[in-house]
Amino acid sequence: MRKAKPKKRVILPDPVFNDVKVSKFVNHLMYDGKKNLSYEIFYAALETVKAKMANEEKSALEIWKAALDNVTPQVEVKSRRVGGATFQVPTEIRPERKESVSMKNLILFARKRGGKTMADKLAAEIMDAYNEQGGAFKRKEDMHRMAEANRAFAHFRF
Repeated sequence: MRKAKPKKRVILPDPVFNDVKVSKFVNHLMYDGKKNLSYEIFYAALETVKAKMANEEKSALEIWKAALDNVTPQVEVKSRRVGGATFQVPTEIRPERKESVSMKNLILFARKRGGKTMADKLAAEIMDAYNEQGGAFKRKEDMHRMAEANRAFAHFRF
């Protein structure tokens, strides 16, 4: 890269849990700069999770973190042209991208879900991800399956 690396922006922790990961998630959830609304949706979703999973010994935040870990992919495939042919090359994902991809997938599949409010849909997706099911978990499994199927092309890694 010719230019200097861009400075990493510092993300402030959220007001309730004092956690940077929550702030990043809320930033991904946000539409049109409405961060306050995103925080309300997220906290309402965690309240729903806490109410529905009262028998778990973990807090709602720990359940959410476990759900995120369950939908975090370790490898992905990238297209690579070699001699006129395009190969799907499996590559490991950087830690920041892993976190970002898992958050985006969780939010994407929550938006696709049927339900009353976004908070309800997000809560349902978090509980599904925690129980290793649902759309976001399936997406991770598909990514891993694709990488496994294309393992023969791993020597084209860049």
